[in-house]
Amino acid sequence: MFLEKIKSGESGVLLYGITPPKAGTTPERVAEIAQKTIERLATLDIDALVVYDVQDESARTSEERPFPFINALDPLAFAAGYLDTLRVPKIIYRPAGKFSAAELTDWLDELHEHQFHPVFVGVPAPDYPVKTSLPEAYQLWSRHQDTSVVGAVTIPERHNVLKDEDVRILDKMNSGVSYFISQCVFNLDYAKQVIEDLAIRCTRQQVKPPTIIFTITACGSAKTLQFMEWLGIHVPDELKEDLKKSEDILEKSVQICLDIASELTTYCLEHSIPFGFNIESVAIRKAEIEASIYIANGIGQMLTDKGVRRSPAEINREVTGLGMNPSE
Repeated sequence: MFLEKIKSGESGVLLYGITPPKAGTTPERVAEIAQKTIERLATLDIDALVVYDVQDESARTSEERPFPFINALDPLAFAAGYLDTLRVPKIIYRPAGKFSAAELTDWLDELHEHQFHPVFVGVPAPDYPVKTSLPEAYQLWSRHQDTSVVGAVTIPERHNVLKDEDVRILDKMNSGVSYFISQCVFNLDYAKQVIEDLAIRCTRQQVKPPTIIFTITACGSAKTLQFMEWLGIHVPDELKEDLKKSEDILEKSVQICLDIASELTTYCLEHSIPFGFNIESVAIRKAEIEASIYIANGIGQMLTDKGVRRSPAEINREVTGLGMNPSE
């Protein structure tokens, strides 16, 4: 359903994001991690699984990284080799600038064989030598446009400073991008400003707005909060103090995440912007992983209650009525 929802601009898209196991993990251990992931997600009503390409962004800032950087397995190899029994589409991140046009073409062909979809991102640091620009990468993808969709990222924090995220979004739309996955949202005002300015620009230029998918992430500790800020995620001071003073920072952050999702749902509906959510689970602590599952279920139910997202039962009834097999 992911492909159809994006192409039709249907709201209520629900994604779940993970990182591959660290590089050097034995194949047996990778298979074990993958099986646990599959079992955990099998009962979730998600439209697609996001598999991130982990990049070292240390050169982006002079501040010390709160957690050491650890290389991860290639996301396409992990998804294709170990997650094939999880019957949902896979969205694979790729920093286009690190690869030549020939390398990206081969990668896109392999992606297409598995019916996966790309999200192209920028290079990890401003001075990184770029081999292929993002517009060039979108052009390489374009020959798959009839059976695929290509995504990009949007950063509300950048819009707060440069005031041009709406322009960036429309420029990428002109290259074929039809949906955008945001950086993790903790500053509701920043996200709302992107929605408002995008809605105004789309109306002014008489273009159909793209789908904006907001990333939602639980915060399980003060150090994780510090790491989020290191990544460039803005947490308002009042929210930061609420988290730090709470008896259970994880439980408090889960409620904050659900509240943010609810407010963004209302705001996007008011501004006629198709939207969805990407629940991110990049921590290794069991409690944080379980919290991400709880958030995914909670947001899914909230979207259904608000009439934005069709429940699995409704979809099954609709598909069965057309004489189709729901499992196909």
